[in-house]
Amino acid sequence: MPIRILPARLANQIAAGEVVERPASVVKELVENSIDAGANRIEVDIEKGGHRLIRVRDNGGGIAKEELTLALSRHATSKIASLDDLEAIMSLGFRGEALASVSSVSRLTLSSRTEGASEAWAAQAEGRDMEVKLSPVAHPVGTTVEVHDLFFNTPARRKFLKAEKTEFAHIDELVRRIALSRMDVALVLRHNGKVMRQYPALRGDNLDARLGAVCGQDFCRHLLALDNQHQALRLWGWVSEAPRNHPDLQYCYVNGRMMKDKLINHAVREAFGGRLAEGQHGAYVLYLELPANQVDVNVHPAKHEVRFHDARLVHDFIARALADALAQSGLGEEPAPIIDAPRPKSAPAPWSAPAMARPASPRATGQYSPSPAPSRQQVSEALDAFARWQPVPAAERPIAEPSQPLHLEAGRWLLLSHKGRLVAVDLQPLAARAAIAQLQKGAAAQPLLLPVNLPLEPSQLAAATQYQAQLAAWGLDLHQASPGRLLVRAVPAPLRDLDVAQWLPPWLGALDKDPWDALEEALLALPRRFRWQQALALWQDLPPDAQEQAARVLDLQPLLESH
Repeated sequence: MPIRILPARLANQIAAGEVVERPASVVKELVENSIDAGANRIEVDIEKGGHRLIRVRDNGGGIAKEELTLALSRHATSKIASLDDLEAIMSLGFRGEALASVSSVSRLTLSSRTEGASEAWAAQAEGRDMEVKLSPVAHPVGTTVEVHDLFFNTPARRKFLKAEKTEFAHIDELVRRIALSRMDVALVLRHNGKVMRQYPALRGDNLDARLGAVCGQDFCRHLLALDNQHQALRLWGWVSEAPRNHPDLQYCYVNGRMMKDKLINHAVREAFGGRLAEGQHGAYVLYLELPANQVDVNVHPAKHEVRFHDARLVHDFIARALADALAQSGLGEEPAPIIDAPRPKSAPAPWSAPAMARPASPRATGQYSPSPAPSRQQVSEALDAFARWQPVPAAERPIAEPSQPLHLEAGRWLLLSHKGRLVAVDLQPLAARAAIAQLQKGAAAQPLLLPVNLPLEPSQLAAATQYQAQLAAWGLDLHQASPGRLLVRAVPAPLRDLDVAQWLPPWLGALDKDPWDALEEALLALPRRFRWQQALALWQDLPPDAQEQAARVLDLQPLLESH
Protein backbone atom coordinates (compact mmCIF):
# COMPACT_ATOMS: atom_id res chain seq x y z
CA MET A 1 0.00 0.00 0.00
CA PRO A 2 1.53 3.36 -0.99
CA ILE A 3 2.21 6.09 1.54
CA ARG A 4 -0.51 8.74 1.51
CA ILE A 5 -1.81 11.64 3.55
CA LEU A 6 -4.88 10.69 5.55
CA PRO A 7 -8.16 12.52 4.94
CA ALA A 8 -8.84 15.24 7.51
CA ARG A 9 -11.83 13.46 9.07
CA LEU A 10 -9.92 10.17 9.46
CA ALA A 11 -6.93 11.95 11.01
CA ASN A 12 -9.23 13.72 13.46
CA GLN A 13 -10.98 10.45 14.34
CA ILE A 14 -7.62 8.88 15.13
CA ALA A 15 -6.80 11.85 17.39
CA ALA A 16 -10.24 11.54 18.96
CA GLY A 17 -9.30 8.07 20.16
CA GLU A 18 -6.81 9.70 22.55
CA VAL A 19 -8.83 12.74 23.57
CA VAL A 20 -12.46 11.54 23.49
CA GLU A 21 -12.86 8.39 25.55
CA ARG A 22 -16.48 8.87 26.63
CA PRO A 23 -19.04 11.70 27.03
CA ALA A 24 -17.30 12.92 30.20
CA SER A 25 -14.14 13.52 28.12
CA VAL A 26 -16.10 15.84 25.84
CA VAL A 27 -17.53 17.76 28.80
CA LYS A 28 -14.05 18.15 30.27
CA GLU A 29 -12.57 19.62 27.10
CA LEU A 30 -15.48 22.00 26.50
CA VAL A 31 -15.72 23.27 30.09
CA GLU A 32 -11.96 23.84 30.24
CA ASN A 33 -12.23 25.88 27.02
CA SER A 34 -14.96 27.96 28.67
CA ILE A 35 -12.78 28.61 31.73
CA ASP A 36 -9.84 29.61 29.52
CA ALA A 37 -12.19 32.03 27.72
CA GLY A 38 -12.77 33.89 30.99
CA ALA A 39 -16.30 32.66 31.68
CA ASN A 40 -17.71 33.04 35.20
CA ARG A 41 -20.90 31.07 34.48
CA ILE A 42 -21.03 27.74 32.66
CA GLU A 43 -24.12 25.63 31.99
CA VAL A 44 -23.85 21.97 31.01
CA ASP A 45 -26.90 20.20 29.54
CA ILE A 46 -26.84 16.43 29.07
CA GLU A 47 -29.39 14.15 27.41
CA LYS A 48 -29.34 10.36 27.70
CA GLY A 49 -26.06 10.36 29.60
CA GLY A 50 -24.35 12.24 26.76
CA HIS A 51 -25.28 9.70 24.10
CA ARG A 52 -27.80 12.05 22.49
CA LEU A 53 -26.67 15.56 23.44
CA ILE A 54 -23.92 17.44 25.26
CA ARG A 55 -24.36 21.21 25.40
CA VAL A 56 -21.93 23.58 27.12
CA ARG A 57 -22.81 27.29 27.25
CA ASP A 58 -20.66 30.02 28.78
CA ASN A 59 -20.52 33.81 29.07
CA GLY A 60 -16.86 34.09 28.16
CA GLY A 61 -15.19 36.31 25.59
CA GLY A 62 -16.55 34.44 22.59
CA ILE A 63 -14.95 33.67 19.23
CA ALA A 64 -14.85 36.13 16.34
CA LYS A 65 -16.52 35.12 13.08
CA GLU A 66 -13.24 34.99 11.16
CA GLU A 67 -11.76 32.58 13.75
CA LEU A 68 -14.65 30.09 13.90
CA THR A 69 -13.30 28.13 10.93
CA LEU A 70 -9.90 27.84 12.56
CA ALA A 71 -11.48 26.83 15.87
CA LEU A 72 -12.64 23.55 14.30
CA SER A 73 -9.26 22.85 12.68
CA ARG A 74 -6.58 20.66 14.20
CA HIS A 75 -3.68 22.30 16.03
CA ALA A 76 -5.40 25.68 16.04
CA THR A 77 -5.38 27.42 19.42
CA SER A 78 -5.20 30.85 21.02
CA LYS A 79 -3.37 29.53 24.12
CA ILE A 80 0.22 29.28 22.85
CA ALA A 81 2.23 30.66 19.97
CA SER A 82 5.86 29.60 20.59
CA LEU A 83 8.03 27.02 22.34
CA ASP A 84 8.50 29.43 25.23
CA ASP A 85 4.72 29.44 25.75
CA LEU A 86 4.67 25.64 25.74
CA GLU A 87 7.27 25.51 28.50
CA ALA A 88 5.23 27.79 30.80
CA ILE A 89 1.58 26.84 30.30
CA MET A 90 -0.98 28.24 32.72
CA SER A 91 -4.12 27.66 30.61
CA LEU A 92 -6.06 24.40 30.86
CA GLY A 93 -6.04 23.77 27.11
CA PHE A 94 -3.24 24.29 24.63
CA ARG A 95 -3.07 21.39 22.14
CA GLY A 96 -5.73 22.67 19.73
CA GLU A 97 -7.17 19.19 19.17
CA ALA A 98 -10.36 19.02 21.22
CA LEU A 99 -12.94 20.69 18.98
CA ALA A 100 -11.58 19.11 15.80
CA SER A 101 -11.51 15.66 17.41
CA VAL A 102 -15.01 15.93 18.85
CA SER A 103 -16.48 17.26 15.60
CA SER A 104 -15.05 14.27 13.71
CA VAL A 105 -17.02 11.75 15.81
CA SER A 106 -20.26 13.69 16.34
CA ARG A 107 -22.57 16.30 14.87
CA LEU A 108 -21.06 19.41 16.43
CA THR A 109 -22.32 23.00 16.26
CA LEU A 110 -20.21 25.87 17.56
CA SER A 111 -22.10 29.13 18.16
CA SER A 112 -20.40 32.26 19.47
CA ARG A 113 -20.49 36.02 19.69
CA THR A 114 -17.89 38.48 20.90
CA GLU A 115 -18.54 41.64 22.92
CA GLY A 116 -18.29 44.06 20.01
CA ALA A 117 -20.01 41.92 17.35
CA SER A 118 -23.46 42.87 16.06
CA GLU A 119 -24.50 39.27 15.44
CA ALA A 120 -23.52 35.73 16.39
CA TRP A 121 -22.36 32.97 14.04
CA ALA A 122 -22.56 29.19 14.12
CA ALA A 123 -19.99 26.82 12.59
CA GLN A 124 -20.35 23.19 11.56
CA ALA A 125 -17.72 20.87 10.08
CA GLU A 126 -19.06 18.30 7.63
CA GLY A 127 -17.92 15.96 4.90
CA ARG A 128 -14.77 13.97 4.18
CA ASP A 129 -12.53 17.03 4.34
CA MET A 130 -14.24 18.56 7.41
CA GLU A 131 -15.26 21.70 5.51
CA VAL A 132 -16.61 24.35 7.91
CA LYS A 133 -19.90 26.10 7.08
CA LEU A 134 -20.95 29.34 8.81
CA SER A 135 -24.47 30.66 9.38
CA PRO A 136 -25.85 33.57 11.44
CA VAL A 137 -27.68 32.73 14.67
CA ALA A 138 -29.18 34.48 17.69
CA HIS A 139 -26.82 34.13 20.63
CA PRO A 140 -25.67 36.30 23.57
CA VAL A 141 -22.05 37.17 24.20
CA GLY A 142 -20.19 33.94 24.87
CA THR A 143 -20.03 30.51 23.28
CA THR A 144 -22.24 27.43 23.05
CA VAL A 145 -21.02 24.04 21.83
CA GLU A 146 -23.63 21.39 21.03
CA VAL A 147 -22.50 17.82 20.48
CA HIS A 148 -25.20 15.53 19.07
CA ASP A 149 -25.01 11.76 18.57
CA LEU A 150 -21.52 11.11 19.88
CA PHE A 151 -19.72 8.32 17.95
CA PHE A 152 -22.60 8.10 15.44
CA ASN A 153 -20.08 7.45 12.63
CA THR A 154 -17.80 5.12 14.61
CA PRO A 155 -20.03 2.17 15.65
CA ALA A 156 -17.10 0.30 17.19
CA ARG A 157 -16.57 3.15 19.66
CA ARG A 158 -20.26 3.67 20.30
CA LYS A 159 -20.89 0.09 21.38
CA PHE A 160 -18.34 0.47 24.18
CA LEU A 161 -20.33 3.28 25.81
CA LYS A 162 -21.90 2.25 29.09
CA ALA A 163 -25.49 2.69 30.22
CA GLU A 164 -26.98 6.17 30.49
CA LYS A 165 -26.75 6.15 34.30
CA THR A 166 -23.07 5.13 34.26
CA GLU A 167 -22.01 7.71 31.71
CA PHE A 168 -23.85 10.49 33.53
CA ALA A 169 -22.19 9.44 36.81
CA HIS A 170 -18.80 10.07 35.16
CA ILE A 171 -19.98 13.48 33.97
CA ASP A 172 -21.35 14.31 37.42
CA GLU A 173 -18.03 13.43 39.08
CA LEU A 174 -16.16 15.51 36.50
CA VAL A 175 -18.32 18.58 37.18
CA ARG A 176 -17.71 18.12 40.92
CA ARG A 177 -13.97 18.13 40.30
CA ILE A 178 -14.19 21.24 38.15
CA ALA A 179 -16.33 22.94 40.78
CA LEU A 180 -13.49 22.55 43.28
CA SER A 181 -10.85 23.76 40.84
CA ARG A 182 -12.56 27.11 40.13
CA MET A 183 -14.81 28.18 42.98
CA ASP A 184 -15.21 31.64 41.43
CA VAL A 185 -17.10 30.14 38.47
CA ALA A 186 -20.83 29.34 38.67
CA LEU A 187 -21.68 25.86 37.36
CA VAL A 188 -25.03 24.33 36.46
CA LEU A 189 -25.46 20.69 35.41
CA ARG A 190 -28.73 19.42 33.94
CA HIS A 191 -29.66 15.91 32.87
CA ASN A 192 -32.69 15.34 30.65
CA GLY A 193 -33.92 18.83 31.51
CA LYS A 194 -33.59 18.41 35.30
CA VAL A 195 -31.09 20.44 37.34
CA MET A 196 -28.75 17.95 39.05
CA ARG A 197 -25.98 20.24 40.32
CA GLN A 198 -25.91 23.98 40.87
CA TYR A 199 -22.84 25.68 42.31
CA PRO A 200 -23.08 29.49 42.68
CA ALA A 201 -19.88 31.46 42.18
CA LEU A 202 -18.07 32.32 45.40
CA ARG A 203 -16.47 35.64 46.20
CA GLY A 204 -13.59 36.20 48.62
CA ASP A 205 -12.22 33.51 50.90
CA ASN A 206 -15.55 31.96 51.94
CA LEU A 207 -15.03 28.55 50.34
CA ASP A 208 -17.01 26.48 52.82
CA ALA A 209 -20.24 26.61 50.83
CA ARG A 210 -18.69 25.12 47.66
CA LEU A 211 -16.68 22.61 49.67
CA GLY A 212 -19.78 21.43 51.52
CA ALA A 213 -21.87 21.27 48.34
CA VAL A 214 -19.30 19.09 46.56
CA CYS A 215 -17.86 16.95 49.36
CA GLY A 216 -20.76 16.89 51.80
CA GLN A 217 -21.25 18.25 55.29
CA ASP A 218 -19.74 15.17 56.92
CA PHE A 219 -16.44 15.94 55.19
CA CYS A 220 -16.62 19.55 56.37
CA ARG A 221 -17.25 18.54 59.98
CA HIS A 222 -13.88 16.78 60.14
CA LEU A 223 -11.79 19.24 58.14
CA LEU A 224 -8.17 20.01 58.83
CA ALA A 225 -6.85 22.96 56.83
CA LEU A 226 -3.23 23.04 55.68
CA ASP A 227 -1.10 25.63 53.93
CA ASN A 228 2.63 24.90 53.54
CA GLN A 229 5.23 26.62 51.43
CA HIS A 230 8.81 25.65 50.60
CA GLN A 231 10.78 27.82 48.19
CA ALA A 232 8.50 28.17 45.14
CA LEU A 233 6.24 25.26 46.11
CA ARG A 234 2.95 25.73 47.92
CA LEU A 235 0.51 23.04 49.06
CA TRP A 236 -2.80 24.13 50.53
CA GLY A 237 -6.26 22.69 50.94
CA TRP A 238 -8.08 20.42 53.34
CA VAL A 239 -7.79 16.88 54.62
CA SER A 240 -10.43 15.01 56.59
CA GLU A 241 -9.63 13.64 60.02
CA ALA A 242 -12.21 10.88 59.45
CA PRO A 243 -11.06 8.02 57.16
CA ARG A 244 -13.53 6.65 54.61
CA ASN A 245 -14.32 3.19 53.33
CA HIS A 246 -14.12 4.31 49.68
CA PRO A 247 -11.64 6.57 47.82
CA ASP A 248 -14.46 8.81 46.62
CA LEU A 249 -13.28 12.13 48.09
CA GLN A 250 -9.73 12.48 46.81
CA TYR A 251 -9.18 15.63 44.75
CA CYS A 252 -5.80 17.02 43.73
CA TYR A 253 -4.96 19.98 41.47
CA VAL A 254 -1.70 21.28 40.06
CA ASN A 255 -1.84 24.97 39.18
CA GLY A 256 -5.62 24.64 38.99
CA ARG A 257 -5.52 21.59 36.70
CA MET A 258 -7.26 18.36 37.70
CA MET A 259 -4.67 15.64 38.22
CA LYS A 260 -4.44 11.87 38.55
CA ASP A 261 -0.67 11.78 38.68
CA LYS A 262 1.15 8.68 39.98
CA LEU A 263 3.85 10.67 41.76
CA ILE A 264 1.29 12.77 43.62
CA ASN A 265 -0.81 9.73 44.51
CA HIS A 266 2.26 7.95 45.88
CA ALA A 267 3.24 10.97 47.99
CA VAL A 268 -0.28 11.19 49.43
CA ARG A 269 -0.35 7.47 50.26
CA GLU A 270 3.06 7.76 51.92
CA ALA A 271 1.83 10.68 54.01
CA PHE A 272 -1.18 8.74 55.31
CA GLY A 273 1.04 5.68 55.86
CA GLY A 274 -0.02 3.58 58.82
CA ARG A 275 -2.67 6.07 59.91
CA LEU A 276 -5.24 4.14 57.90
CA ALA A 277 -6.27 0.58 58.62
CA GLU A 278 -6.69 -1.95 55.85
CA GLY A 279 -9.66 -1.02 53.67
CA GLN A 280 -9.70 2.62 54.78
CA HIS A 281 -8.98 5.62 52.54
CA GLY A 282 -8.11 9.23 53.16
CA ALA A 283 -10.29 12.13 52.04
CA TYR A 284 -8.69 15.38 50.88
CA VAL A 285 -8.85 18.38 48.57
CA LEU A 286 -5.30 19.55 47.79
CA TYR A 287 -3.93 22.32 45.60
CA LEU A 288 -0.29 22.31 44.54
CA GLU A 289 1.09 25.55 43.16
CA LEU A 290 4.51 25.97 41.55
CA PRO A 291 6.06 27.98 38.71
CA ALA A 292 4.71 26.94 35.30
CA ASN A 293 8.22 26.34 33.97
CA GLN A 294 8.82 23.74 36.69
CA VAL A 295 6.10 21.38 35.45
CA ASP A 296 5.48 19.86 32.00
CA VAL A 297 1.77 19.38 31.28
CA ASN A 298 2.38 18.22 27.71
CA VAL A 299 2.64 14.55 28.72
CA HIS A 300 -0.77 13.00 28.12
CA PRO A 301 -3.31 13.93 25.41
CA ALA A 302 -6.06 14.13 28.03
CA LYS A 303 -3.72 16.12 30.33
CA HIS A 304 -4.36 13.83 33.32
CA GLU A 305 -0.66 13.53 34.16
CA VAL A 306 2.25 15.94 34.44
CA ARG A 307 6.02 15.67 34.70
CA PHE A 308 7.81 17.70 37.35
CA HIS A 309 11.31 18.97 36.69
CA ASP A 310 12.34 18.15 40.27
CA ALA A 311 10.09 15.17 40.97
CA ARG A 312 11.84 14.12 44.18
CA LEU A 313 11.51 17.57 45.73
CA VAL A 314 7.79 17.76 44.85
CA HIS A 315 7.15 14.23 46.13
CA ASP A 316 8.88 14.79 49.46
CA PHE A 317 7.32 18.22 49.90
CA ILE A 318 3.78 16.84 49.45
CA ALA A 319 4.43 13.81 51.66
CA ARG A 320 6.03 15.81 54.48
CA ALA A 321 3.56 18.72 54.42
CA LEU A 322 0.57 16.40 54.47
CA ALA A 323 2.11 14.10 57.10
CA ASP A 324 2.81 17.08 59.38
CA ALA A 325 -0.79 18.25 59.03
CA LEU A 326 -2.15 14.78 59.78
CA ALA A 327 0.11 14.47 62.81
CA GLN A 328 -1.64 17.49 64.34
CA SER A 329 -5.04 15.86 64.00
CA GLY A 330 -6.64 12.92 65.71
CA LEU A 331 -6.28 10.74 62.63
CA GLY A 332 -4.48 7.60 63.60
CA GLU A 333 -5.42 7.59 67.26
CA GLU A 334 -5.87 4.03 68.34
CA PRO A 335 -9.14 2.73 69.73
CA ALA A 336 -9.00 0.80 72.97
CA PRO A 337 -7.06 -2.40 72.30
CA ILE A 338 -8.90 -5.70 72.38
CA ILE A 339 -6.36 -7.00 74.90
CA ASP A 340 -4.95 -5.02 77.79
CA ALA A 341 -1.21 -5.54 77.63
CA PRO A 342 0.60 -3.75 80.44
CA ARG A 343 4.28 -3.53 79.69
CA PRO A 344 6.57 -4.58 82.51
CA LYS A 345 8.65 -1.68 83.74
CA SER A 346 12.19 -1.88 85.01
CA ALA A 347 13.72 0.50 87.50
CA PRO A 348 15.43 3.41 85.74
CA ALA A 349 19.19 3.15 85.75
CA PRO A 350 21.55 6.12 85.94
CA TRP A 351 22.88 7.01 82.51
CA SER A 352 25.43 9.45 81.25
CA ALA A 353 27.17 10.17 77.99
CA PRO A 354 30.08 7.70 78.45
CA ALA A 355 27.63 4.91 79.28
CA MET A 356 25.89 5.12 75.90
CA ALA A 357 28.04 2.35 74.50
CA ARG A 358 26.81 -0.14 77.08
CA PRO A 359 24.96 -3.26 75.89
CA ALA A 360 21.40 -2.77 74.74
CA SER A 361 18.58 -3.43 77.14
CA PRO A 362 16.73 -6.75 76.73
CA ARG A 363 13.61 -5.05 75.41
CA ALA A 364 15.59 -3.30 72.68
CA THR A 365 17.16 -6.51 71.41
CA GLY A 366 13.99 -8.54 71.06
CA GLN A 367 14.12 -10.44 74.39
CA TYR A 368 10.54 -10.23 75.55
CA SER A 369 9.04 -10.82 78.95
CA PRO A 370 5.85 -12.89 79.01
CA SER A 371 2.68 -10.89 79.63
CA PRO A 372 -0.20 -11.77 81.93
CA ALA A 373 -2.91 -13.99 80.47
CA PRO A 374 -5.89 -12.05 79.06
CA SER A 375 -9.13 -12.01 81.03
CA ARG A 376 -12.35 -13.67 79.91
CA GLN A 377 -13.84 -10.29 78.94
CA GLN A 378 -10.82 -9.48 76.82
CA VAL A 379 -11.01 -12.85 75.11
CA SER A 380 -14.70 -12.29 74.45
CA GLU A 381 -13.93 -8.98 72.73
CA ALA A 382 -11.30 -10.70 70.61
CA LEU A 383 -13.83 -13.40 69.74
CA ASP A 384 -16.25 -10.78 68.40
CA ALA A 385 -13.58 -9.57 65.97
CA PHE A 386 -12.53 -13.14 65.19
CA ALA A 387 -16.10 -14.16 64.34
CA ARG A 388 -16.19 -11.71 61.45
CA TRP A 389 -13.80 -13.83 59.45
CA GLN A 390 -13.92 -17.24 61.19
CA PRO A 391 -16.87 -19.30 59.85
CA VAL A 392 -16.21 -22.42 61.97
CA PRO A 393 -14.85 -23.04 65.46
CA ALA A 394 -11.11 -22.67 65.71
CA ALA A 395 -10.77 -26.22 67.05
CA GLU A 396 -12.18 -27.60 63.78
CA ARG A 397 -9.86 -25.61 61.52
CA PRO A 398 -6.99 -27.53 59.93
CA ILE A 399 -3.67 -25.86 60.56
CA ALA A 400 -1.81 -25.72 57.25
CA GLU A 401 1.41 -24.20 58.57
CA PRO A 402 3.05 -23.17 61.88
CA SER A 403 2.07 -19.49 61.49
CA GLN A 404 -0.88 -18.35 59.41
CA PRO A 405 -1.87 -14.64 59.67
CA LEU A 406 -5.64 -14.30 59.77
CA HIS A 407 -6.78 -10.80 60.65
CA LEU A 408 -5.54 -7.31 61.54
CA GLU A 409 -7.72 -5.75 64.23
CA ALA A 410 -7.85 -1.95 64.66
CA GLY A 411 -4.61 -1.57 62.70
CA ARG A 412 -2.66 -2.82 65.72
CA TRP A 413 -3.44 -6.40 66.75
CA LEU A 414 -2.38 -9.22 64.42
CA LEU A 415 -4.37 -12.42 64.95
CA LEU A 416 -2.67 -15.62 63.78
CA SER A 417 -3.06 -19.35 63.79
CA HIS A 418 0.29 -20.25 65.34
CA LYS A 419 1.21 -23.90 65.94
CA GLY A 420 -2.40 -24.96 66.33
CA ARG A 421 -3.32 -22.05 68.61
CA LEU A 422 -5.11 -18.77 68.01
CA VAL A 423 -2.79 -15.98 69.15
CA ALA A 424 -2.76 -12.18 69.17
CA VAL A 425 0.35 -10.04 68.67
CA ASP A 426 0.55 -6.40 69.73
CA LEU A 427 2.38 -4.66 66.88
CA GLN A 428 3.06 -1.40 68.72
CA PRO A 429 5.94 -2.67 70.90
CA LEU A 430 7.34 -4.72 68.02
CA ALA A 431 7.62 -1.62 65.85
CA ALA A 432 9.19 0.39 68.71
CA ARG A 433 11.79 -2.28 69.44
CA ALA A 434 12.60 -2.74 65.75
CA ALA A 435 13.25 1.00 65.39
CA ILE A 436 15.43 1.08 68.51
CA ALA A 437 17.42 -1.92 67.28
CA GLN A 438 18.17 -0.08 64.03
CA LEU A 439 19.28 3.00 65.95
CA GLN A 440 21.64 0.94 68.09
CA LYS A 441 23.24 -0.54 64.99
CA GLY A 442 23.71 2.93 63.53
CA ALA A 443 20.91 4.46 61.46
CA ALA A 444 21.39 7.11 58.79
CA ALA A 445 20.11 10.63 59.26
CA GLN A 446 17.05 11.55 57.22
CA PRO A 447 16.91 15.30 56.43
CA LEU A 448 13.48 16.85 56.82
CA LEU A 449 12.17 18.72 53.82
CA LEU A 450 10.56 21.24 56.18
CA PRO A 451 12.50 21.72 59.44
CA VAL A 452 10.38 21.45 62.58
CA ASN A 453 10.56 24.21 65.19
CA LEU A 454 9.71 22.69 68.60
CA PRO A 455 8.94 24.52 71.86
CA LEU A 456 10.76 22.70 74.71
CA GLU A 457 11.07 22.82 78.45
CA PRO A 458 14.37 24.18 79.86
CA SER A 459 15.36 20.68 81.04
CA GLN A 460 14.76 19.25 77.57
CA LEU A 461 16.81 22.00 75.93
CA ALA A 462 19.61 21.40 78.42
CA ALA A 463 19.61 17.69 77.58
CA ALA A 464 19.74 18.44 73.84
CA THR A 465 22.78 20.63 74.42
CA GLN A 466 24.54 18.24 76.81
CA TYR A 467 24.15 15.15 74.61
CA GLN A 468 24.27 16.89 71.23
CA ALA A 469 27.22 14.83 69.96
CA GLN A 470 25.58 11.49 70.73
CA LEU A 471 22.23 12.63 69.36
CA ALA A 472 23.96 13.63 66.13
CA ALA A 473 25.54 10.17 65.95
CA TRP A 474 22.03 8.71 66.15
CA GLY A 475 20.90 10.84 63.18
CA LEU A 476 19.41 13.90 64.89
CA ASP A 477 20.37 17.33 63.54
CA LEU A 478 19.32 19.80 66.26
CA HIS A 479 19.88 23.54 66.56
CA GLN A 480 18.56 26.02 69.09
CA ALA A 481 16.58 28.40 66.90
CA SER A 482 15.59 30.83 69.64
CA PRO A 483 15.18 30.86 73.43
CA GLY A 484 12.94 27.99 74.40
CA ARG A 485 12.77 26.48 70.89
CA LEU A 486 14.70 23.75 69.07
CA LEU A 487 14.99 23.42 65.29
CA VAL A 488 14.99 19.81 64.03
CA ARG A 489 16.56 19.45 60.58
CA ALA A 490 17.08 15.68 60.43
CA VAL A 491 15.85 12.59 62.28
CA PRO A 492 16.97 8.94 62.31
CA ALA A 493 15.73 7.14 59.20
CA PRO A 494 13.71 4.52 61.14
CA LEU A 495 11.72 7.35 62.75
CA ARG A 496 11.19 9.58 59.71
CA ASP A 497 7.49 8.71 59.33
CA LEU A 498 6.66 9.51 62.95
CA ASP A 499 5.74 12.92 64.33
CA VAL A 500 8.98 14.26 65.81
CA ALA A 501 7.00 16.69 67.97
CA GLN A 502 5.48 13.75 69.84
CA TRP A 503 8.48 11.49 70.47
CA LEU A 504 11.48 13.84 70.72
CA PRO A 505 10.51 16.09 73.70
CA PRO A 506 9.72 13.21 76.10
CA TRP A 507 12.87 11.41 74.98
CA LEU A 508 15.03 14.47 75.66
CA GLY A 509 13.42 14.83 79.05
CA ALA A 510 14.57 11.33 80.10
CA LEU A 511 18.04 11.18 78.56
CA ASP A 512 19.73 11.40 81.96
CA LYS A 513 18.16 8.06 82.90
CA ASP A 514 18.04 5.34 80.22
CA PRO A 515 17.92 6.47 76.56
CA TRP A 516 16.43 3.28 75.14
CA ASP A 517 13.75 2.86 77.79
CA ALA A 518 12.86 6.54 77.39
CA LEU A 519 12.65 6.26 73.60
CA GLU A 520 10.55 3.11 73.84
CA GLU A 521 8.16 4.86 76.21
CA ALA A 522 7.84 7.77 73.76
CA LEU A 523 7.27 5.49 70.76
CA LEU A 524 4.69 3.39 72.58
CA ALA A 525 2.74 6.55 73.38
CA LEU A 526 2.42 7.45 69.69
CA PRO A 527 -0.95 6.65 68.08
CA ARG A 528 -0.19 4.33 65.17
CA ARG A 529 -2.05 2.14 62.72
CA PHE A 530 -0.29 -0.54 60.72
CA ARG A 531 -1.12 -1.82 57.28
CA TRP A 532 -1.38 -5.53 56.55
CA GLN A 533 2.05 -5.74 54.89
CA GLN A 534 3.68 -3.83 57.75
CA ALA A 535 2.09 -6.19 60.26
CA LEU A 536 3.34 -9.26 58.39
CA ALA A 537 6.87 -7.83 58.13
CA LEU A 538 7.05 -7.06 61.85
CA TRP A 539 5.94 -10.61 62.71
CA GLN A 540 8.06 -12.42 60.15
CA ASP A 541 11.22 -10.50 61.09
CA LEU A 542 11.08 -11.90 64.63
CA PRO A 543 13.17 -14.98 65.43
CA PRO A 544 11.17 -18.06 66.50
CA ASP A 545 11.83 -17.61 70.22
CA ALA A 546 10.77 -13.97 70.06
CA GLN A 547 7.59 -14.96 68.22
CA GLU A 548 6.74 -17.37 71.01
CA GLN A 549 7.20 -14.65 73.62
CA ALA A 550 5.28 -11.99 71.66
CA ALA A 551 2.28 -14.23 70.91
CA ARG A 552 -0.52 -14.27 73.44
CA VAL A 553 -2.76 -17.31 73.29
CA LEU A 554 -6.50 -16.78 73.02
CA ASP A 555 -8.40 -19.75 74.43
CA LEU A 556 -11.62 -19.62 72.43
CA GLN A 557 -12.85 -23.17 72.94
CA PRO A 558 -14.85 -22.52 76.16
CA LEU A 559 -16.45 -19.45 74.64
CA LEU A 560 -17.24 -21.24 71.38
CA GLU A 561 -18.90 -24.08 73.28
CA SER A 562 -21.05 -21.62 75.24
CA HIS A 563 -22.36 -19.90 72.08
